[in-house]
Amino acid sequence: MLGNFSYCNPAKLYFGDQSLDYLNTELPKYGKNVVLIYGGGSIKKNGIYDDVIKILEAQGKNVAEIAGVMPNPTLAKLYEGIEIARKHQADLILAVGGGSVCDYAKAVSVSVNCEEDPWEKYFVRFEEPSCETLPVGCVLTMAGTGSEMNAGCVITNQETKQKIGHVFADEKIIPRFAILNPRYTMTLPHRQMVAGIYDIFNHICEQYFSGEDDNTSDYISEGLMRSVLHASRIANKNPQDYEARSNLMWTATWALNTLIAKGKSTDWMVHMLGQAVGAYTNATHGMTLAAVS
Repeated sequence: MLGNFSYCNPAKLYFGDQSLDYLNTELPKYGKNVVLIYGGGSIKKNGIYDDVIKILEAQGKNVAEIAGVMPNPTLAKLYEGIEIARKHQADLILAVGGGSVCDYAKAVSVSVNCEEDPWEKYFVRFEEPSCETLPVGCVLTMAGTGSEMNAGCVITNQETKQKIGHVFADEKIIPRFAILNPRYTMTLPHRQMVAGIYDIFNHICEQYFSGEDDNTSDYISEGLMRSVLHASRIANKNPQDYEARSNLMWTATWALNTLIAKGKSTDWMVHMLGQAVGAYTNATHGMTLAAVS
């Protein structure tokens, strides 16, 4: 292991097909005003929305919603979310969805109490928050980005055709808790599952193929890559295989919670090129990574 580093990841994870029950454990830790963030409405079709709302109501929460978060969250959508969260005087942001929804929730979190323009501050100058941030919790419905256990977020500026990610240094930006139920990923279209799988694998590669050092992080990466290959072959043939989907979900989290980057220089050029393509085409993130690779 080369260099000096610190590692702290405060996210609390609840994993398994009964993990949503633990939302009852987490919600009492926060104030009554919750902003619920989700995407295009699939969680209403598959019943996840109703399950989450039932728990929120039972916990006496006052809920405002930000719906329609797109796969590549836009700056315009971020401005909309900031206003809703401010008006609601949010105490907690709860993201229910995939990585884009989790990313978006973190972007709202660091922007609600900030007077400066979030695009200029966070995605042009890459500054850290100089204001109070809001806590974020996640109920994950897609395996891929690892956003449920890191401090990164990606926003697309449609006017300038820029898709930029910012991995914040402040550990408070990492979701306070994340609920990972592999069954929630089983309703995804096949193409989205495949895109998520490649996203996982590329996250590992970006950290593995860098520098000439030989360290423990590399061997952890190799184990994660083996897991992705094994589980993805099974899931591709049978998307309803719980063990395969659970292994993909768990690997996705560990692929990008920065653990395997320790002692490494890392690369991320494939991501930079893939995001540039995505800014112009609005293509699925995992598919742009596959094409660039």
